[in-house]
Amino acid sequence: MPGGKLWTQQDRFGNEIYLTAERWAHIVDPDNHPELEPYFDLIRETIQRGWRRQDTFDPRSREYYCPFTDLPLDYTHIVVAVRFRRVAGPDRIEREEKFVKTAYFQTR
Repeated sequence: MPGGKLWTQQDRFGNEIYLTAERWAHIVDPDNHPELEPYFDLIRETIQRGWRRQDTFDPRSREYYCPFTDLPLDYTHIVVAVRFRRVAGPDRIEREEKFVKTAYFQTR
């Protein structure tokens, strides 16, 4: 199912965050971060147990980050950017939606 949810993970604050097939394809696209493909499960773990900070450039987004010891090269963390937005459902009730925008390695 193209674009469908691959998983939903609750963060430490009780937020349900999901990753879609479309966003995963974007992340591992050769022009973006294909090196993350073997680390699919660690992206979910970053949401589950990582720290969170406000995105510097987008007030509607948060960055989750978590250290791992088995990353390639000298990378020490995985960072997952999550968009928080309000959407109206078919019942016209507004809900907050949270989804993974992108992910990448980082050295700290």
